[in-house]
Amino acid sequence: CAGLWFGGVLPPVLGLGAPAEAAAPAGRTAATPQPAFVELPDIVSNLNAPGRRASFVRLRAKLEVARAEDVATVQAAMPRLVDLFTTYLREVRPEELRGSAGTHRLKEELVARATLAVAGEPRGDRAPARITDVLFVEILVQ
Repeated sequence: CAGLWFGGVLPPVLGLGAPAEAAAPAGRTAATPQPAFVELPDIVSNLNAPGRRASFVRLRAKLEVARAEDVATVQAAMPRLVDLFTTYLREVRPEELRGSAGTHRLKEELVARATLAVAGEPRGDRAPARITDVLFVEILVQ
């Protein structure tokens, strides 16, 4: 009996929960907003490298926006986004960008900063724009 319950067979038979045909499909529905992508301008910044030798990073990325109607808001905030990203990258040390863990940390930091930048844009009575991901096209550390 427990196997039938946890296997999901018993609840619909007893009339508990949603019927099997009314269950939501695994994919996106028409009511689910489709994400959009906004390309960032190339960002070149010096890194916080100790010593005399300068180290630079070149970043090309796209922002994933939760709703396509928020693209204009993100583009209006682009100067703020570029400033926040450049300022952050100037404090990063070259060794912090090595490996997949470094790239993942960079992505998390940039998503957090992008979300703050677009949240500051006036939107009237609509919900604030939300950046869901930063997709790296190119990261070059020199």
